[in-house]
Amino acid sequence: MLARLLFFCGLFIASTAAVAMTIYKSTDVNGVVSYSDRPTTGSKVFTFQDRMDERLERQVYLVITKKDGVDSVYVRNDLYAPVEIELSFAGLKNVSGAPSRPIRRVMPLRSSIRLAQLTATKAGSPIAYIPKFEYSLGDPAGASMAYRYPLPWRGGPFRVSQGANGQYSHFGPKNRYAIDIAMPEGTPIIAARGGVVIKTENSQSGRGTDASGNFVRVLHDDGTMGVYLHLKQGSVSVREGQRVAVGSPLALSGNTGNSSGPHLHFVVQRNTGMGLVSIPYQFNQPVNALPNFALGKQ
Repeated sequence: MLARLLFFCGLFIASTAAVAMTIYKSTDVNGVVSYSDRPTTGSKVFTFQDRMDERLERQVYLVITKKDGVDSVYVRNDLYAPVEIELSFAGLKNVSGAPSRPIRRVMPLRSSIRLAQLTATKAGSPIAYIPKFEYSLGDPAGASMAYRYPLPWRGGPFRVSQGANGQYSHFGPKNRYAIDIAMPEGTPIIAARGGVVIKTENSQSGRGTDASGNFVRVLHDDGTMGVYLHLKQGSVSVREGQRVAVGSPLALSGNTGNSSGPHLHFVVQRNTGMGLVSIPYQFNQPVNALPNFALGKQ
């Protein structure tokens, strides 16, 4: 385990020379998995990206009802969080009542809103249209409050394996300020800030189908969100809609999703206008107390 951890640390250090590194994964005759930046016989490209694309299509969606020649277009938000939505229409044929500009607004949690009523310009003839619907978690209004985060785990001490702006995988709007902490699987993960649990995933094993693996997303009172990724399968102990306090147990650390090894990926995000971005944050102890291997500090 120690050798494996040190190997990954070496990969993180090397990665600072490029925007994105090609990693090769190989498995020997004994089933031992190795990773390298150089291809070997039988190795395969391992692309690591901490994409965070929660599946919300069953919780934020359009509902279109048809009655007496009128198509009423609603948006439903079943999440325990506000959602910014944008709706427009294309391919209009024989349609009256469609907005000339995209409709954008913030929907409260657990709400349903009618956004348009469409009728036939020529009565008795069919209408045709294509709705274009987009959404983003959170309300872009307001400002983030100053806050220093206590460490979101119990035990240790552990070390940062990749810090903010780490070019191995912490690039792009959603993950630029994320921090990875290498730790054994099964380490208790706790809430670093109070808020409401708005999204969880608990059923993935191994790499699974979502790069984030199992995770917990918590909405804070100032509109920011703390996200805890790569959690152990079946370990998430909170439910959507539950309010948690600082120190509340959330799950156990794991190695699920597009993970390079056992670790916790912790990021703070907010909606800045139809899109989530990561924002800078600080732990309530000096960062240099947790060496960042991605920057070559030990």
